[in-house]
Amino acid sequence: MTAPAPLVEIRNLEKRFDLSGNFLEQLRFRNGKLTRHQEYVHAINGVNLQVQKGEALCVVGESGCGKSTVARTVMGLLSPSGGEVHYGGKRIDDMSGKAVLPYRRKMQMIFQNPYASLNPRMTIQQTLEEPIRFHHPDWTKADIKNQVQDVMQSVGIDPDWGVRYAHEFSGGQRQRISIARALAVDPEFIVADEPISALDVSIQAQVLNLMMDAQEARGLTYLFITHDLAVVEHFGTRVAVMYLGTVCELADTATLFDSPRHPYTQALLSAIPRLEDHRPNHIRLHGEVSTPVNLPSGCVFHGRCPYANDRCRQEIPALIATDSGSQVACHAVEEGRL
Repeated sequence: MTAPAPLVEIRNLEKRFDLSGNFLEQLRFRNGKLTRHQEYVHAINGVNLQVQKGEALCVVGESGCGKSTVARTVMGLLSPSGGEVHYGGKRIDDMSGKAVLPYRRKMQMIFQNPYASLNPRMTIQQTLEEPIRFHHPDWTKADIKNQVQDVMQSVGIDPDWGVRYAHEFSGGQRQRISIARALAVDPEFIVADEPISALDVSIQAQVLNLMMDAQEARGLTYLFITHDLAVVEHFGTRVAVMYLGTVCELADTATLFDSPRHPYTQALLSAIPRLEDHRPNHIRLHGEVSTPVNLPSGCVFHGRCPYANDRCRQEIPALIATDSGSQVACHAVEEGRL
């Protein structure tokens, strides 16, 4: 039986940010010669991911690993330097503004900071009406008003709040409004970029449960960006672990937490506070932390990996399938050394 086609597919995605400035700023004198020096931040380096319809794929990793850049590139907020983004079997990253418009309605985003993502000059009613008017210009005022009321009630917001402004609400309430804005145009796919990291711990569970209820009620598919592994264990269907712009492990949530294979994933999971006695001790990583400006050769993790050998320092590992069903980019796993 063939696997169903993914709703969203990312193929060999790359994103570089130029640090060199304009042409004159790039010029350097070296050994008596005028040369041009260009420098880049290599934020994403050949990422391949598939998001199946109805799942919640969580992308995790430490700050600066490229998680949010993947999210923004998938949504078209950033243009990829290389690779492709497909939605429903169609390539969308190279489409013109008018051609990509139907996909804009199907794909919505929830941003990390609820204090910055809402327009302070607009009432909540205006904020929620704006995307509906844009994507449904033929709708009547009554249709728009009914849609706004329905979506506000679905996220636990009193419709009477519509006359108020964003500054009158707490962080948790603002994030509910942001979720309502994303749901207002009935999307299929939502990218959530660390949507609860700016909230109090007591509010995080409420917002997370709200997103799970919305997924069940509306048949949503999530690409969920986070650095909180406790959230992943509770929310995710599958998990992609990133390090320095590359995916080092991809697995079902239960498989990843029970038997992580990549050394970096093992170190990440060992840092979670646990009450059980059988859990392994915290793994301390040694060595220099590389930067996305000067990427190391071979495996990007080899400078901190206790299992690295010459092959790891020279050859970039590819994602390979393991017996447990996970995919791991590690020469040590492939060779049976780990």
